[in-house]
Amino acid sequence: MMQTFVWSELSARERSDALARPSCLSDNTVRDSVIRIMADVQNRGDAAVRDYTRHFDGVAPVDLSVSKSEWETAWNNLDEADRDAMKMAKANIETFHVAQIPQTIEVETMPGVMCRRESRPIRSAGLYVPGGTAPLVSTLMMLAIPAKIAGVVRRIVVTPPDEDGNVDPAILAAAHLCDVSAVFVCGGAQAIAALAYGTDTIQGCDKIFGPGGGPAIDLPAGPSEAMVIADDTTNPVFAASDLLSQAEHDTLAQIVCVCSSPRIADTIKAEVKIQIRILPRHKIVEKSMNYARFFIAENRQEIVQIINSYAPEHLIILTDQGDDLVGDIHNAGSIFLGPWTPESVGDYASGANHTLPTSGAVKAYSGLTLESFMKYVSIQKLSQDGLRKLGPAVERLATMEKLEAHKRAVTLRLETLDG
Repeated sequence: MMQTFVWSELSARERSDALARPSCLSDNTVRDSVIRIMADVQNRGDAAVRDYTRHFDGVAPVDLSVSKSEWETAWNNLDEADRDAMKMAKANIETFHVAQIPQTIEVETMPGVMCRRESRPIRSAGLYVPGGTAPLVSTLMMLAIPAKIAGVVRRIVVTPPDEDGNVDPAILAAAHLCDVSAVFVCGGAQAIAALAYGTDTIQGCDKIFGPGGGPAIDLPAGPSEAMVIADDTTNPVFAASDLLSQAEHDTLAQIVCVCSSPRIADTIKAEVKIQIRILPRHKIVEKSMNYARFFIAENRQEIVQIINSYAPEHLIILTDQGDDLVGDIHNAGSIFLGPWTPESVGDYASGANHTLPTSGAVKAYSGLTLESFMKYVSIQKLSQDGLRKLGPAVERLATMEKLEAHKRAVTLRLETLDG
């Protein structure tokens, strides 16, 4: 129960294993043939991509990567009228999508209760462009242009080869015009697998667009999860109550606590054990503790690295410099700042939406938004007066749902405010 890891002492593989979620049921809707292809590409990488390309397309390019000089040559060799047509399309696509750039929203939903929404671009996008008999230049433009406007750093195109094993020149010309990061000649399930898992040649991506007619529009949801950031200024009673408010959801819920020292970790662990005993759902909490993780982070950089690697559904920052961390957090569903902002207020009444992605999906998804290349972080911060005003309502709502730990996360703070 509640294992502790020192982040700086872990290898990359050990860090990944330590941050792993509880195992859940596999998706059984994927056809067996696709599952085999995906697994093979994951295991054999580029060799598997070439083998399946040969099997399905009849050709197997020696080099999966298409150089930027080939893109430029394809652009220069286009008829001038074709270049003008593509430029006009690009300008119109840019104009419409620039108008969609989201602005930061900040609202005081009631005195002392602040909710803010900030946008973040996903870090990398795989863009699947059909080629073959119909080289869909428009698909590349419709994917690549918004991705660049959104600020996606890596914009990787995969597209099937023609009968000669090459990428259609019009697609390469569009890649040049739209300034993508890389073009690879492969299609089908093997290309999607390469983008998902990564190979020696093709870097894995956070989100894939194009296959099946368009990007995914739903968000993945699974067992609840919460990450607490704690240091010498953190009240261990508050930290423990926030962790338990998620642990009581179900036996697969996961809590993670990132601490600045072993002493703080041990103090919070001890408080967790104390508070578990009085919870009506203590049996559920005790089982979820099998997945609890504590990490010792020696500096700010390690804290940010752990947060962005785990990509928590809920992130509760209980340090005195929490506001300064927000700008570097790319992967979090909802952030709760400061000692007077328990996660429970977001679940019930602060005004921010509590429907959020889990299992690390916030690397590519945001809670209840439609913009494909953007994601959002909701931030809540209550003053002492704000919690006094809102807290009793949250206590009542938590009681109605019979979630005692949610209530206690508020009650303990109110009792502290009362002396």
